Amino acid sequence: MDNQDSFNLSGTGAAAALIGDPAKFGRVGEDGTVYVITPTGDRAVGSYPGKSPDEALAYFVKKFEMVASEVALLAARIRSGAMVPSDAHEAVNKLRNQIKDLNGVGDLENLANSLEKIPALITEHEGAYQAKKAAQAAEREARKAEATAIKEKIVVEAESLVDSVAWKVTTARLKELLDDWKKAPRLDKKIDAALWKRFSSSRNKFDKRRRTHFAGLDSEHKKIASLKEVIVKEAESLTHSKDWVNTAKQFKALMDQWKASGRGKQSSDTALWARFKTAQDTFFSAKNADMEKRKGSMAENLSKREAMIVEFEALLPITDIKSAKNKFYDLMGKWQKIGMTDRKKRAAFDSRLKKVEDEIHELERNFQRKSDPTAKAQANKVVQGLAEAIANYEKQAEKAEAAGQTAKAMVAREAAAARRVWLEQAQKGLTEFTS
Repeated sequence: MDNQDSFNLSGTGAAAALIGDPAKFGRVGEDGTVYVITPTGDRAVGSYPGKSPDEALAYFVKKFEMVASEVALLAARIRSGAMVPSDAHEAVNKLRNQIKDLNGVGDLENLANSLEKIPALITEHEGAYQAKKAAQAAEREARKAEATAIKEKIVVEAESLVDSVAWKVTTARLKELLDDWKKAPRLDKKIDAALWKRFSSSRNKFDKRRRTHFAGLDSEHKKIASLKEVIVKEAESLTHSKDWVNTAKQFKALMDQWKASGRGKQSSDTALWARFKTAQDTFFSAKNADMEKRKGSMAENLSKREAMIVEFEALLPITDIKSAKNKFYDLMGKWQKIGMTDRKKRAAFDSRLKKVEDEIHELERNFQRKSDPTAKAQANKVVQGLAEAIANYEKQAEKAEAAGQTAKAMVAREAAAARRVWLEQAQKGLTEFTS
């Protein structure tokens, strides 16, 4: 294809390039008839009454340009892969007939030749069309897979919520999932129907459970209200108690019962809780007021304990267990008569007291162990056994030496020496036992 032909097939500007000087491809007769000049002779294409020769010629040039533009546009569509090959061939045949009988002024021969090159172009770009078609199919499949994944995710989440007991939250979430479903792209009817069936089934199962739950909730609320009524009445009966410690424990136990009884109807729960809290606050206000009065005496008691704890600790280190024990219990009797002291301070006092008491108990245990006749007899037995073993090994050594068995004698004497060390330790332990 020469430069002119290439231009013919490359865009809509091609038609004007085919014209050049209109007089080269057309003329206007004296009677106003317009002729197109062809290699086989001039052919009349029509007339444009009331117009000048140049205007009439331009009119028929424009008709040529329109068909030339169609040829160029067809070629462009084929190159882009936008046109089905069979449709392209059909378009070529249609244009071929148009050019053959075209009443226009231009290089008809060159235009026809340009058109005849298009079938080869169709063949050349058929692969591109097929590739584009495959890409479009792949894109459709990808969109389908994406849409399927979106709806599958919605369905799986809905199925995971079937057994939920978070009624309000789950109801709201299922509504959101339904909205997401409506916004999601449609799938093939069969796939869409199957997924919708699963989704709808999950929603229905949860809704059925929810309705069943709330149907039985009313009787449960009545039961809870009855339990809390009993708790509240007991709390109200304790309002004016002066047994601060035990009553405080009772209120704690009642609070635990309240929590364990569960949640009832909001209006009923609110009213019962107001009564319970009033009783509780009344008691603890009185308790706190009484504690304020006791703070003075508690401060005095604290000073007494701080002075006495020094006396306890002065018993250490213990040299006379009997005297220390008597003194300890004498002090303990006085200690227990001291009144209430700040609970936060008691732990430190108890720890210091325990240290002294543990020391007394440990010494007492050691004393009891050393005065135990059975233990002493066992210690004597160990000492005696070691002494006999030493004597026996000495005899073995002497006998071996007399027989000239030096190595054997050395082993026996080493065994005797080791047992002498043990004997010394055993005798030392024996002296610790009281008679």
